[in-house]
Amino acid sequence: MHIPENYLSVSTSLVLTAAMVPVWRRAVKRVSREFPRERFSALGVGAAFAFLTMMFNIPLPGGTTGHAVGGTVLATLLGPEAACLALTITLAIQALLFGDGGVLAFGANCFNMAFLLPYSGYYSYVLLRRVLGVRSATTPDENARPLSLKDLIALGLASYLGINVAALAAGVEFGIQPLLFTDASGQALYCPYPLAVAVPAMALGHLTFFGLAEVIFSLGFYAFVARTAPNFATNGAFFPQLNETEEVEDTTESPEQDGQTSPRRKRFDAVYLLLAALIALAPLGLLAQGTAWGEWGVEEVAELAEDGAVLGYTPRGMQEGFQWIALLPDYAVAGVPDWCAYPLSALAGVAIAIILFKLSAFFLFSRRTM
Repeated sequence: MHIPENYLSVSTSLVLTAAMVPVWRRAVKRVSREFPRERFSALGVGAAFAFLTMMFNIPLPGGTTGHAVGGTVLATLLGPEAACLALTITLAIQALLFGDGGVLAFGANCFNMAFLLPYSGYYSYVLLRRVLGVRSATTPDENARPLSLKDLIALGLASYLGINVAALAAGVEFGIQPLLFTDASGQALYCPYPLAVAVPAMALGHLTFFGLAEVIFSLGFYAFVARTAPNFATNGAFFPQLNETEEVEDTTESPEQDGQTSPRRKRFDAVYLLLAALIALAPLGLLAQGTAWGEWGVEEVAELAEDGAVLGYTPRGMQEGFQWIALLPDYAVAGVPDWCAYPLSALAGVAIAIILFKLSAFFLFSRRTM
């Protein structure tokens, strides 16, 4: 679902980036107002989880691949604004460091995966909880976290809907390019596949395998947090009775008593253990061979076939457009085998995400105390 460099026109990219500006502004204002300093670590963990989730590629018959994102479950646990910021940082790391998604297309990728996905998934989840009659906990008691079958059904359906909304948007963005941007001979300047090709191609994988993967990852993370680290959740749908200005008491940095770590601290640390396990398992993502639909290299586009016909040309805008040189393209490290480079890249991405949010908390709260 990551739109590469030059698949969208510069004007399309700018429009979608402009659309994200008020979303980012609202998210930053709300998170900075509601989250105590210690809670910013949860944002870093959320970004790290999304980063790792997207490294587990899943093969689709026909030679393409895809992945889950985890946007809805992050919105459920942390709130949609916090999930938006976590996913934005994830997408920035992927684009700048690993070349996964275009730098010019960053705003478009954020619009799809950091806005449409978590917000549509979150509000669908809230609505489905009401329809199914799911009762919320009355207090944020770590031993009374709700985890009912109806709750899981609501999250599963919302996660499936969220990722398909994002995929549909990407398909439309791909598909309108040959309608709006062509050269004098009528050849597409950017993505050459029209709506009739792009939308079904994006929908097929996400209505089937990738949508199912999103459900599995979301339910797995949700259940894990509910059972082992319930204080990881902040003001998401777990506790809708928390008002917009109330700060959730943080327990992750509670002092040690009698030389022993607080039970709540141990439970929050379980999430870090989960991240470590996902990093170790990251090479499983290499088992899926092929490239995700719409993420081919420029040199491959001319030889691709749709409906039995080879395209036969490389769109000029793609061939002559902006190129970003990533430090670790495709999560590879020069001179290191892929099975080793992939988890190293996973570790680097996770570390950067967590450090960025810790630094954000430091500078934000340092300004408040000045």
